[in-house]
Amino acid sequence: MTALPVPLPSAKMAAVEKRRLTMAPAANFTDSSRPTVSGAAATTESEEDFLQQVGVTKMLRSALLKVLEARPEEPISFLAHYFENMGLSTPANGGAGEPPGQLLLQQQRLGRALWHLRLAHHSQRTAFNNNVGVAYECLSASGRKKKPGLDGRTYSELLKRICRDGEAPEEVVAPLLRKIQCRDHEAVPLDVFRTGMLTCFVLLEFVGRAGALYQLLEDPTLAVADRRMGQAVLDTLEGALQASSGASAPSHYLEAGSRLGPDSLAQAMDRALVARRSSSPMTREEFLEKAAALFIAKVKPVG
Repeated sequence: MTALPVPLPSAKMAAVEKRRLTMAPAANFTDSSRPTVSGAAATTESEEDFLQQVGVTKMLRSALLKVLEARPEEPISFLAHYFENMGLSTPANGGAGEPPGQLLLQQQRLGRALWHLRLAHHSQRTAFNNNVGVAYECLSASGRKKKPGLDGRTYSELLKRICRDGEAPEEVVAPLLRKIQCRDHEAVPLDVFRTGMLTCFVLLEFVGRAGALYQLLEDPTLAVADRRMGQAVLDTLEGALQASSGASAPSHYLEAGSRLGPDSLAQAMDRALVARRSSSPMTREEFLEKAAALFIAKVKPVG
């Protein structure tokens, strides 16, 4: 006689069924009873779409283009600063309601605009103009209490920061700022903004080259230059700028100053020495101020 199987308790049967389901391979089915692609495969296929949707692909492409434009000595550090500035406020999150927050937002925008302006030297016309456009957009972003556009106050503040960071003496750059600044509530178009930025950077480089000229004239023991020599160099520089009076771009005046060859400077210095007149010293500050005045006299005022 065959013994009948003894039924398992309901609790044990449930445990056995649970283990069986756990060990079985999982399969997903759609309404049409066809197995679907696994979650990992679907994720892999959608990675590229995701990067494009959130803007990462476009941002990385822009970053690489900036590296190619600037060709920095330390590309990794350059990219780190680039992404750091990308993280600053944008028009999407730029609405600060309280005045302190708005002030902080404005400083962030100025810093970001200044960073873009320094990515390429002004002699790299295409790259520099592109960066000027990006800087203009950074400063023109609107918040909840501000209409889009760039006002004269923000524009003038950026000019001051460029000159201050360029370590040019205040008395040297002040006449230029008075010429190219706009009124606080005046709307600043892109062409005026571009000309102002270019003029400011060119002046800083012009002053730097004038400082190098002064070092050739300076007496190391007295830390001053002979006035006759200094004035002779300034007269020669003025003649070079007068020769380029038909030029309209500020960079052309810088090029004119660069054409001062050693022969023309040596001849001017020889003529000063032949005069054999008593001379008072000329300080570095005075020389730079007079050299900058020659450049600024050629700059057309805004408006």
